[in-house]
Amino acid sequence: MKLICFDCDNTLSSIEGIDELARLRGPDVFARVEALTNDAMNGLVRMEDVFGRRLEIVRPGKAEVAAVGRRYVETVEPTAKATIALLVETGWTPIIISGGFRQTIGPLADFLGVSKIEAVDLHFLPDGTYKGYASDYPTTRSGGKGQIITELRAEFSAERVVMVGDGASDLETMPQVDLFVGFGGYVSREKVKREAKAFVTSLASIPALI
Repeated sequence: MKLICFDCDNTLSSIEGIDELARLRGPDVFARVEALTNDAMNGLVRMEDVFGRRLEIVRPGKAEVAAVGRRYVETVEPTAKATIALLVETGWTPIIISGGFRQTIGPLADFLGVSKIEAVDLHFLPDGTYKGYASDYPTTRSGGKGQIITELRAEFSAERVVMVGDGASDLETMPQVDLFVGFGGYVSREKVKREAKAFVTSLASIPALI
């Protein structure tokens, strides 16, 4: 068993889901949330210090979540679908590991043919308005993606695990994976580019690399 794990935002798609949810609330909300996201992705603050704050600012409802789910598919990385299909053909099992939200990522996973998503669940009231989120989920905090990978390696008895992502939370998985591939197709983060063992700007480069 070989696992190929992908971050979602700015990797499988050009967008950041939480930022797109914030954009629907207007430019001021978008600017506040985007700044928090960038600080976390660049490793300037811990994920747990901004995760809940962003959601309390945005408070996304089901309608907004569905809209961003469609947006993920519209902004998919151009080579992602073909790359994942090729990886599956050569014996890799693809998994999405994200600090984003399961309900927004679902449509993109379906489009890409990825059946397993490790992401944060949002909770809604009966009228579809925001209620909360799974605050105990690993990817809401620093080191969470590494914890998930450790659990996946044991669950699948994986002989090899590769992680692909653009941000600091992805880079943190280096001790848990056999290869971390930094991705700079949309945002090239200096820390990730400097410390990753491999760095690509197109997902089409992944099959030959691994």
